[in-house]
Amino acid sequence: MAGERVERRLAAVVAADVAGYSRLMHDDEEATHAKLAALLADGVVPAITEHGGRIVKNTGDGFLAEFPSAVEAVRAALQFQTCVNELTIGEIEDKRIAFRVGVNIGDVIVEAHDIFGDGVNIAARLESIAEPGGVCISSFAYDQVRGKVEVEFVDLGEQTLKNIDRPVRIYASKLKGGAISAPAPEAEKPLPLPDKPSIAVLPFDNMSDDPEQEYFTDGMVEDIITALSRFKSLFVIARNSSFTYKGKAVEIKQVGRELGVRYVLEGSVRKTGDKVRISGQLIEAATGANLWADRFDGALDDIFALQDKVTSNVVAAIEPRLVQAEIDRSERKPTESLDAVDLYYRALHAHRRVTRQGYEDAVRLTRQAISLDPNFAAAYGLALDCYIGQEELGWITTDDAAAEGKQYALRAIEVGADDAFALARAANFFGRNLGDTGTADAIVDQAIAVNPNLSIAWRMRGWISAYLGRHEAAIEQFQYAMRLNPLDPEIYLVESGLAFANFFLRRFEVALSWATKALARQKNYVPARGVATASYAMLGRIPDAQMMLARRRVATTIPQSRKRIEMFRQEDVELFIEAYRIAGVPE
Repeated sequence: MAGERVERRLAAVVAADVAGYSRLMHDDEEATHAKLAALLADGVVPAITEHGGRIVKNTGDGFLAEFPSAVEAVRAALQFQTCVNELTIGEIEDKRIAFRVGVNIGDVIVEAHDIFGDGVNIAARLESIAEPGGVCISSFAYDQVRGKVEVEFVDLGEQTLKNIDRPVRIYASKLKGGAISAPAPEAEKPLPLPDKPSIAVLPFDNMSDDPEQEYFTDGMVEDIITALSRFKSLFVIARNSSFTYKGKAVEIKQVGRELGVRYVLEGSVRKTGDKVRISGQLIEAATGANLWADRFDGALDDIFALQDKVTSNVVAAIEPRLVQAEIDRSERKPTESLDAVDLYYRALHAHRRVTRQGYEDAVRLTRQAISLDPNFAAAYGLALDCYIGQEELGWITTDDAAAEGKQYALRAIEVGADDAFALARAANFFGRNLGDTGTADAIVDQAIAVNPNLSIAWRMRGWISAYLGRHEAAIEQFQYAMRLNPLDPEIYLVESGLAFANFFLRRFEVALSWATKALARQKNYVPARGVATASYAMLGRIPDAQMMLARRRVATTIPQSRKRIEMFRQEDVELFIEAYRIAGVPE
């Protein structure tokens, strides 16, 4: 009823579940159910009762318990973990029941048969991180139990938990051989996460009856690992480590802990007749959250072509998801704990706003990232894109953009010889802002050689081809960039490139179509507005061209317009200027 008082209290919450419960039930439902009931009755309930707690509810594969004291909650958890371990000694390992336990202190909402709130949610997330037979506790609980329980905890550091808006510091203890372990030796500690997005690609499951399909399945996974490794922004686990899990039923969270990665890609291959279906999914290891899933169908008449196609499609699909996941993660981190990589991803987020403040914030953040890591090639590349964006929108002059960016472009090439992202953006800056299309041509080819699956490299390849008058090639390159990253938030840059290339080929209707698409996504993008104006003029739609000119934030003249497009061939510049004169742009 409205106005009815909600009961709340501070409580120590214990969340527990059975590791691998779904697999155990699938293997032997009745035996698993009976074993779990016996362990709850003989090991869990007595420990909880002895330490003054209560089981709030059973969850099928576990339970939720509440205690008035954090010390008693942790003591109970450690006691029943020891008891369960002793009761299951001698059982076959893959049939053995082991609990994972999370303990937290927090304010909870109390109902007759349930409790709710962040205190409960954090305990549940801690349980999902714990090792089988182990206990994870939050820093809130650790502060209360430190020195009061006969066990030492391993500090796992701050971690971002699903649906929790702030990082939580986590401490872990696990049971081994019937006794509570001391702090894990160095080799047994969870591997620290790298300072950039980290991923392991597990061997795909061969769901076909044909064992000969193993070579296809394994070869495709190896290709995906190799392709992802070309992204210098990613930390990719080598094949030899990933393939130790081949043929084993493993939990993704376990893989994440053992390999020290934030993301895991898994999949399967199923052959039916002369057709094959390949499924894949990208998972956040700590939370189990599914970030992406898709499937690909093909014929086996050219198995290696299919393997290449799937590899490129998978890589093109998941790399943007990894980038977005890292942007989201960096936005959640407290400002005082940001490192160079976090600052870079925050800058990328600001850059994508395509506003004056967004670009200013992005430049500031990239400079901070570079001050922390002077060899951070991608940060130099992103700064260059910001200068280009500011100049295109009239917020800095062309000369200022060149002056600001030249040293960054040179530095990006110097420290980023193996970073396709930095090379691609430096190449575009050389061609567009410094007028050195020869250098730009060589650098962008180097970027593609480093990583042929990077969509931005193909986008820049398209622009530089257009500067050089290779418009048919530019169209193919822009289309390939779009194919590699069809959901790119900056796809309007590709559409604008297609508009320019078609305009210079005198395909004015096609050019207008692409320019219109670009403006529908980003109405303030000046190059798209410019080529739309020129296309309207060449189609004889003068009122539309003049209306497009009127929407510009800053009035333009023929000399100003000529300077903005001077990176193109002279004959292409003259065609564009002819269109602007027809539209009525003043001399």
